[in-house]
Amino acid sequence: MKDTEIINVLRNESEEFRRIEEEHRKLDKILDEMSKKRYMTSEEELEKKKIQKQKLHFKDRMAELVRQYSKQSTN
Repeated sequence: MKDTEIINVLRNESEEFRRIEEEHRKLDKILDEMSKKRYMTSEEELEKKKIQKQKLHFKDRMAELVRQYSKQSTN
């Protein structure tokens, strides 16, 4: 099963995956809005870095769930 297929299955079957994916999407929108600013204060830069780290954490967790599902379905 391909990763895209597994992601679709997880969207339907996993509350955790749906929640993480939604949070990831929200953070992406926030970062998009931040990137439209011409200038950011040092506080905003720190907040941006924090959001980027959270977003990466969510992405890593989604990838882990895909790997777990893939491993589970091949056994």
